[in-house]
This record gives sequence, C-alpha cells and structure tokens, in this order.
Amino acid sequence: MTVDRRAFLAATALPLAISHSRAADPPARTNRIGVSTYSFWQFRHTDRRNIETCIDLAAEMGFDGVEILHRQMEAEDNATLQKIKRRAFANGLDLMGFSTHQSFLSPSAETRQKNIDHTIKCIELAYAMGIPTTRVNTGTWGTSKNFDELMKNRGIEPPPKGITDEEGFKWVSDSFGLCLKTAEKCGVVMGLENHWGLGRTPEGVLRVVKDVNSPWLKVTLDTGNFLEDPYDKLEQLAPHAVLVQAKTYFGGGLWYELDLDYPRIAKMLHKHGYRGYVSLEFEGKEEPKTAVPKSLELLRKAFG
Repeated sequence: MTVDRRAFLAATALPLAISHSRAADPPARTNRIGVSTYSFWQFRHTDRRNIETCIDLAAEMGFDGVEILHRQMEAEDNATLQKIKRRAFANGLDLMGFSTHQSFLSPSAETRQKNIDHTIKCIELAYAMGIPTTRVNTGTWGTSKNFDELMKNRGIEPPPKGITDEEGFKWVSDSFGLCLKTAEKCGVVMGLENHWGLGRTPEGVLRVVKDVNSPWLKVTLDTGNFLEDPYDKLEQLAPHAVLVQAKTYFGGGLWYELDLDYPRIAKMLHKHGYRGYVSLEFEGKEEPKTAVPKSLELLRKAFG
C-alpha cells in the first residue's frame, strides 16, 4: 500500500506538537514590583503627600502597582477614593496594598474597640478602592517616648507595669477576630506585619496568625524590620506572606540601615512559592526622585 506523504505528515504533526508542549518547561514568572506612597512622602516631602501625585510618579518610573499609606491620605470621602482608583487605572497601575496603623495593646477595652472600629473602616476603604490586602499591626505598648527612642532601642519595648505580653497576645488575637467578618465580606486580606510590638519577632507574628486561624489574616513580610539575622526569620514568615514590603536605604537610613541581600531573599521567597507583589518602601536619606528608580532597578534584577 502506498502511503501519501502529505497525509502522513499531517497525521503525525499534531501529536508531536502536543508532546513537545508537554515536555517544555513553563515560562518563569517574575514578581510584580510596586511602590508605597510612603517612599515618595516619608512624612517629610510635603510636595509629594498627594496620593494621585505619587501614582503619577510611580507610573513614570515604571512600577507595576502602588501601595497606599493610609496616614498619607488627605481625605477619605468616596469621591476621593474613586478619583484615586481612576488615576491608577488611567496609569495602568494596580492598587495592590493599603498600609494602615492600629494598636490593640491596651488594657482598656474602650481603646481596643476604637482600634477595631478603625481597622474595620480601613478594610472598607481598601474595598472601595479595589485593594485586595491591608497591612495591619499588633501595635506597640507606648512605653517609649517616641518612635526615635523605640528605634534607638532596636524596637524592644517593655509592657506597662502590671501588664504582660501574654495578656497582650490575647487582646491582639481577639481584636483581629472581630475584624474577620468585614474582611471576608469585603474580600480584603489583612496582612500582619513584623512591625515592632508583639510583631517584632516571627514567633510573635505567627502566634497571632495561628491563634486567629483564618484565611483573612495572613502576613505582610517586611524585609527591613528584623534588625539582626534577618534571613532565617524572614523564611519563617514566607509561607504565610500575602505581600512583601522591601526596604532600601540609598543615602543612609533615616533611622537605621540594613545591608540586605535581595537575590538571596528572592530565591528564598520563590522556594516557598511566593508569586505576589513586592512593594518598595524607600527609607533612605537620598532624594526619592533619584533613589526610588535605583531601588526599582535593584528589585527588578533580584526578583526577575
């Protein structure tokens, strides 16, 4: 029997193509890089406090997304929220994080409730802007005179006399538990940051996350908040991370400076399957308009 050459080729081409496509490695996936509006403002560059100005700068510099610092916002009415969302969309940027402050480390039930109400409000603000995760804190004990003194003491702060850390952990876990219903309704994941207070250690962060035991409370991993031996500590939190905040310090640190090995950090995060955003928090003394683009280049190279 004579075999038609064209028919033979047509019959064998598709199985060969399928075989090759299955054997090929999937394309490598890089982390998207965002920037916190704090990187431009730093509580000191008054001309860059406006959130929409920061969004424009982020787009001009080539970022993929923007994380908004709540304390930087000048208004919270719905018209303002929708203008911010529209500005990001027009610039082709994701609004991918909302960085908030709260403290549940108080013996006063009234004070804790005020902070619960504040956290719920922030979750709703994030929802209104289409932001999927909000950074949260345990808070600090408030026994330091100010943040400068807290940093001078390497983030270590004793509780007030007569109060224990054990009591504080219960207050923190119970308070986050009361925020879960709103987080689930809004579809906004709370990310507990390793950010002083009872979140100063990976063990403290994980204790709260495991006590609350909900997919709506995970971890915001900050590369710059473990001041000694950071890599093993960061790795403990990596499996639970929903957002990574990456510190850089061009020009020297505002409070302190760490020599962070970002290729090593990226490799570790990829090992744990982290595919989410890396959000730049520039905390150096150099002019942000020059230091932030250098920081973006550093992070692209490490996480690419």
